Amino acid sequence: MWHAFIKLTAMIFLAVFSTNLIAKDIVVEIYKKKFIPATVTVAPGDKVIWKNIEKRQYHNVWFKQFYQEEPDYLFPGDSYEQVFNDVGEFPYECGPHPKMIGVVIVKK
Repeated sequence: MWHAFIKLTAMIFLAVFSTNLIAKDIVVEIYKKKFIPATVTVAPGDKVIWKNIEKRQYHNVWFKQFYQEEPDYLFPGDSYEQVFNDVGEFPYECGPHPKMIGVVIVKK
């Protein structure tokens, strides 16, 4: 009887907490001078990957609160990734195209 209780408790624990332990990859496409989707909501530990799928245009992903200098450009076919561990809202923009904006929202 005690063994069944421990096994059931372990299964419940895994079911409740395992979804928070597995980091995910979230893809944001860069196309037609837009971040698609412009807003993503992720959990701590998730990785966001920006992929430039334009045919000719270069862009970048600039988190001004993290980086004072403008980052390198992403040319067509290039990608950039960042893992988010801290809870909060992290706005970003494209340096060459400042009207291109996005935000990563990290929630537990």
